[in-house]
Amino acid sequence: MSDQRFIIEMGMGNSLYGQDYTKAAARAIEDAIRHSTIPMFDALGIASSEMRVQVTVGVQKPEAVDCDALVPLLPRGRATVRAVFGGMNVTNPDTGGVAVVASAAVEAFLPKQA
Repeated sequence: MSDQRFIIEMGMGNSLYGQDYTKAAARAIEDAIRHSTIPMFDALGIASSEMRVQVTVGVQKPEAVDCDALVPLLPRGRATVRAVFGGMNVTNPDTGGVAVVASAAVEAFLPKQA
């Protein structure tokens, strides 16, 4: 039986100082899930552990993201996080400092229900 996506949330986060790609990614994930609640687990008697959560984070330097450190940010389900090229780096023309902007897509899947 294949999984069926039932939620997709988008978020954006940044690291204004320090060029911390993992911090920017964490903030994007938190932004995506901050306003979400899933009452269907209680309503349908489904354990949240049956949910598979797939997170894709876009940043300019995907190799600089510690994906394993981001998994605990997902409070329910079996989560995986992957970083891909995306997001944006914004350079301050006066100081040369770089602000890192990350985008995140958080998708939740359940086995197809009868």
